[in-house]
Amino acid sequence: MRIALTYNLKLSDSEEEAEFDSLETVNTLAAAIERLGHRLERFEVSGPASRTVARLEAYSPDLIFNIAEGRRGRFREAFYPALFEELGFAYTGSDAYALAITLDKQLTKLVLSKHGIRTPGWQFVEHLNELKVEELRFPVIIKPNFEGSSKGISQDSVAETVEEARTKVAHALSRYPNGVLVEEFIRGTDITVPYLAAVQNDHDGVLSPVSYDIDPAAIAGRKYDIYDYELKTKRESAVKVRAPAQLPAKMVEELRAVSKKIIAVLDCRDLGRIDFRLSDAGVPYFLELNALPSLEQGAGIYASAALEGVHLDGVVNAIIQSAARRYKIKDGRRQGKPARKTGPLRVGFTYNVKRVKPTADPVATEDSEAEYDSPTTLQAIREAIASWGHEVVDLEATAELPSVLASTPLDIVFNIAEGFKGRNRESQVPAMLELLDIPYTGSDPATLSIALDKALAKKIVRQAGIHTPIFQLMHTGKERLNKEFTSFPLIVKPVAEGSSKGVVSKSVCGNEAELREVVKEIVTKYQQPALIEEYIGGREFTVGLLGERRPRVLPPMEIVFLDKAEKNPIYSFQHKLDWNDRIRYDAPAKLEPALLEKLRTAARGSFMALGCRDVARIDFRMDDKGRLYFIECNPLPGLTPGWSDLVLIAQGAGMDYRGLIGEIMAPAIRRYKEREARRAADESALMKLAMEKAAQEKASPSEDKSNGGGGGGSSSEASPRMEMKA
Repeated sequence: MRIALTYNLKLSDSEEEAEFDSLETVNTLAAAIERLGHRLERFEVSGPASRTVARLEAYSPDLIFNIAEGRRGRFREAFYPALFEELGFAYTGSDAYALAITLDKQLTKLVLSKHGIRTPGWQFVEHLNELKVEELRFPVIIKPNFEGSSKGISQDSVAETVEEARTKVAHALSRYPNGVLVEEFIRGTDITVPYLAAVQNDHDGVLSPVSYDIDPAAIAGRKYDIYDYELKTKRESAVKVRAPAQLPAKMVEELRAVSKKIIAVLDCRDLGRIDFRLSDAGVPYFLELNALPSLEQGAGIYASAALEGVHLDGVVNAIIQSAARRYKIKDGRRQGKPARKTGPLRVGFTYNVKRVKPTADPVATEDSEAEYDSPTTLQAIREAIASWGHEVVDLEATAELPSVLASTPLDIVFNIAEGFKGRNRESQVPAMLELLDIPYTGSDPATLSIALDKALAKKIVRQAGIHTPIFQLMHTGKERLNKEFTSFPLIVKPVAEGSSKGVVSKSVCGNEAELREVVKEIVTKYQQPALIEEYIGGREFTVGLLGERRPRVLPPMEIVFLDKAEKNPIYSFQHKLDWNDRIRYDAPAKLEPALLEKLRTAARGSFMALGCRDVARIDFRMDDKGRLYFIECNPLPGLTPGWSDLVLIAQGAGMDYRGLIGEIMAPAIRRYKEREARRAADESALMKLAMEKAAQEKASPSEDKSNGGGGGGSSSEASPRMEMKA
């Protein structure tokens, strides 16, 4: 089968990402799915849903193996299954309805209490004035109602008095305003019952209960025996799963029977985990059902399944087979569903090949083809496109390209061509493709032209409310310096070049004489105006974005300057040729949450203001007051494996090279499908008109005949009479 693995990748230790999956977990599941003989593609879904939809439609999987938690809101776990339903894709796990109910702890308890399931006494609180904690038995535990992974649960979550409960509920509501659960705290131990629907046993897939052995040193001094957030996320090595739990046989049977009933009532599908609290008196209390349980190595579901002779690959296979049976998928085909159109597509690959090796000679820098791509990079892109099942057609951007494009049948084009000359050069190939109505990757001609002109791009971005350095254009070096520049240093660069061409150590000028000399050199060498900018002396970041109208912002990368002797460091042409001992790339950048959000907002705003599409890389500098300044946007960024900034950014986000190329290509494939749908609709409309016209023409002679028949006989006889009269 063609399987898509959908997930949210954990990139930090923040509580916001506590439920996300580590790269190790994703790799483990991916390897297991591939060992089972399936074709697999990974889909990190943290970005805009439109990007996920475009990629899924392009890949067209037979089944989605879903472990995505969603990013925000009370229905986040339900979002992707609902989306898959709308798109008509089969997927593993419970449906959106079950996931919405089970993420809501109080609603789950309400439903199950109607079916006689024992739960601790509880109260759901959205506002402090609703709290009637006097009706509960103390102590009580306060927990977020719409969170998993023990988020918000610690030793401080337990209250033993009414006043203490009010204080802790108020604090919890300030952190989790969607509501908290105030629940009677059951003194005892945590027990978990895993569920795998496809495992054939006497309990319809309900597995043996497991418990947790916690290193005594890790809980020394703790008042309450709670498997809390700290143990689950920061001290997980101190916790071991015990399978089976050491319980009397009668208790095991009771737990499995109750779990079976809970699964049926809540309509949990394929897999799940039911959590109980076993009181010191031996009475089990239901706590919650996790319909999207952890599949990280060492999870309880693996330990319990092993008792049934089912190990890691078997667990993954059981999940797949359960979903396949539900959707009636046989031999990769869903019965009763029309087959989706899948590849291969004929993908044209437009590029400029680098034949002149660039040098960073301080006297005679050779950079005429610095923006072009080496044969090694071109081959890597070729192989990545082909690995998605497509046929690649090489199209070097030479003077013959227009005639070659016109005569070559193509579905889409993967474009990295830089063009020939002039400030519109990057738009030349996309303009030809638009003329021929061939969908292509990347931004349109207007955006490519604007972004290459750094001064014009800054004007547009500034109008969108994003800071830019003060800047000025000089055409000769003799123009008067703008009065807005109040002090040196200033930086000088070509206005319409990429790959840091023309940006060298002497580009940062300490006085006006130096500046005018550098301007003259740039104007002479590059035959274009020079851009003079206020030098922003702080940290430098570059941000990758993928998608269309609402792009996914990848975690920013910081360019860290290591040479402390450099008074005014810049990310220069020399750095890009030889950076090992002079700069360091931190991907992702180490940023506090507030600054990270400011950077994301500025990057997304710049992307949208410039009309970018599919992919872009945007550079920023931060001053000593923490203000971010837009430097430039590259909507045609380099794609050299292990080297180019965007590739390093993607790696820092857990995305491999092949996945990056697939992400860039997916929106173009969506546009191709939209074009085909429009063409089919147009053809259908034309055919309908033709049929209607044919029917009218067929009816027209019969009408004439009828007119010349009955009453028309007089008409046929009238002519001779009229002629005789005449």
